[in-house]
Amino acid sequence: MTHDTSPIHRTIELPDELLVGAIDTHIHSGPWLKSCPGRLDPFQIAEQAKQAGMRAVVFYDHTFGNSAGTSWMVRRSVPGIDVYGGIILTTNFGGMNPRAVKTALHYGDGAKFVHFGTHCTYHMASREGSYVDGKPVPFKDLYPKFAEQELARAIRIPLDGPVPGELEEILGLVAGHPDVYLNTGHISPGEVMRLAELAERFGIRKMIVAHPARAWLSTAQQKDLSARGFFLEGSVSDWLFHRGLPRTNYYVEREYADEIAGIANEPQFQGVVQWASQLREVGLANVVLGTDYGIGSCPAPREGMRLLISTLLDLQFSLAEIELLTRRNPARLLGLE
Repeated sequence: MTHDTSPIHRTIELPDELLVGAIDTHIHSGPWLKSCPGRLDPFQIAEQAKQAGMRAVVFYDHTFGNSAGTSWMVRRSVPGIDVYGGIILTTNFGGMNPRAVKTALHYGDGAKFVHFGTHCTYHMASREGSYVDGKPVPFKDLYPKFAEQELARAIRIPLDGPVPGELEEILGLVAGHPDVYLNTGHISPGEVMRLAELAERFGIRKMIVAHPARAWLSTAQQKDLSARGFFLEGSVSDWLFHRGLPRTNYYVEREYADEIAGIANEPQFQGVVQWASQLREVGLANVVLGTDYGIGSCPAPREGMRLLISTLLDLQFSLAEIELLTRRNPARLLGLE
């Protein structure tokens, strides 16, 4: 896509006008742990999005993992906006658990996505930690119990060799539901590339590379994945989040509040200009943008989407590009067009 540099006549109302029809594919809707409450409840999130004229929202629950039930209740209670949920594989429910996926696909309106985990992937669990005497120390080195229990059961995608039975069954389930998309979760670059290969082998129609996983990839790898038809996720939290602020939004234990490996603490997530420049270099054809908001100390998701659109305007994205990133590509991912 050619970058249109012609000036846009910007009004105060323009971001709100561009919010009409937008889709936020990444909202942490809750419920949340008591130690890390959300900004709004799921019904309020959907109602605000509806009032703004948004087309759809997609709910995440990365603690217990199943937002398909939440989305079903909200869809019934807040008509006039599409609300979707899915399943995030978590160690709370056995990690790589085909039975959980099978159930989620038939629960409520059915899971719209299957996601390979956030804090409980091996890639994340092996990197999260705390500062000790000013130096970052991973939990696995700081707490033997964490290494023995949490790291040992963390979710991994094998980089080569045979496909484990549980993973094979999950991929087969997703392939058998063409309206469902696969989300890589917070896995390593090598795991992303292997999962892309497996998705092609199993005939999975749609897969999106989660925004932290995308940022860990090289630009060349992102270009390759986009050329092969995979979606790439970007989010507001990539560049507007709290750096170094410990949160217990997955583990109940206060000592497991990550300070060093969270999204906002990585060098890849330092500044919106660099973020936007890389997306342009990769190409916008398969990029999907959302907020990753919902946490109590961030703006409400609706305002996060407005902030995203305003920032894209500041960065000289054209109206057509903003529509592509916040409406058309998300709609393709969700099977709405």
